[in-house]
Amino acid sequence: MNGLIILGLLVMLMLTGMPISIALGLTVLTFIFGFTQVPLESVALKLFTGIEKFEIMAIPFFILAGNFLTHGGVAKRMINFATSMVGHWHGGLGLAGVLACALFAAVSGSSPATVVAIGSILLPAMAKAGFPPRFGAGIVTTSGALGILIPPSIVMVMYSVSTNTSVGALFMAGVVPGILLAFCLGLTAWWRARKFNYPRQPKASMGQRLKALRESFWGLLLIVVVMGGIYTGLFTPTEAAAMAAVYAFVIAVFIYKDMKLKDVPRVLLASANMSAMLLYIITNAVLFSFVLANESIPQHLADWLIGMGLGPIAFLAVVNILLLLAGNFMEPSSIVLIMAPILFPVAMKLGIDPVHFGILIIVNMEVGMCHPPVGLNLYVASGVTKMGITELTIAVWPWLLTMLGFLVLVTYWPPLSLWLPNLLMN
Repeated sequence: MNGLIILGLLVMLMLTGMPISIALGLTVLTFIFGFTQVPLESVALKLFTGIEKFEIMAIPFFILAGNFLTHGGVAKRMINFATSMVGHWHGGLGLAGVLACALFAAVSGSSPATVVAIGSILLPAMAKAGFPPRFGAGIVTTSGALGILIPPSIVMVMYSVSTNTSVGALFMAGVVPGILLAFCLGLTAWWRARKFNYPRQPKASMGQRLKALRESFWGLLLIVVVMGGIYTGLFTPTEAAAMAAVYAFVIAVFIYKDMKLKDVPRVLLASANMSAMLLYIITNAVLFSFVLANESIPQHLADWLIGMGLGPIAFLAVVNILLLLAGNFMEPSSIVLIMAPILFPVAMKLGIDPVHFGILIIVNMEVGMCHPPVGLNLYVASGVTKMGITELTIAVWPWLLTMLGFLVLVTYWPPLSLWLPNLLMN
């Protein structure tokens, strides 16, 4: 009964158009003061202990690193490198877009930043080369979603905070699925380009490829610094985030010199604004999780589902449906912070690996970012492409179907997610 009251309050507040973070906070406070005897002191204590986790510090650092890279010319050099490598194949600039999105995702950790950085440079070039606008828009919108699957990923950090799962293990688990999804999206682009005979670029010489690699070297090195440092145990994911922010500042200002020192305060302020917004959502989500645990709602849900005879296969199918439906109304960080504390205990009772479950949730979030009505990447891409949401929705369908097929693969083949972390951690 209490679970229905909490859900009803949350849905009612969200339907008013209230931001998710405020709706969460008001739901928790209304329920605590109206339906429980929980002392106010324990609420305050949980609020502080819930957000003092070391992993949360990774979020503002990764946001800062992503902003430095977005404004610092790294995206342009990565696109040039990707074009020199695959531009001569069918739909070469589209394939270069997928590759550039994957590379930029691996240094920024943010899907919207990837769409803006790659799309604003690549889409005019594709239009100039004679590609239909929808082709480029579909590629950038869906490939930009790789930002939350290929580590480092801010959404992975949020899942870790919500479920006490290792961030390092999640980062390792995202590598193979991220590369495979990038390959599948590229294959879809290649197939459509071959079918409709879209333009191909002249094949780059070895000298041109080496020149493009040399120019993008410092940006690509960040992938090695962050991921190599985590996998070798040189530093934790949070320390890696701090390293990434400092490194991104140095290459943007002193090596590539695409950013002036006078621009740094503006980037710092933008990063602080975004970090404050996310941390406010996390704070309210911690209280929401506290109320759920205090009322034993996840445990009752787990017992009910298991009592119905729902096994791991059926449960994972239900989870996918729930998350895809939630993706119609909420953005990824809110979905993870609300749904993970509810679904995670059920998954553990059914013997599902927490890391595999995390990757499954994140792939669902990727799909949700690319379909209406509130797909975040659609709105960001709409700003970049000047297309309407309806036209963009039509443009992304071939790649969206590819992502749905990939979701089924990730859901029912755990070794895809677990092979690398098991190999490195054992």
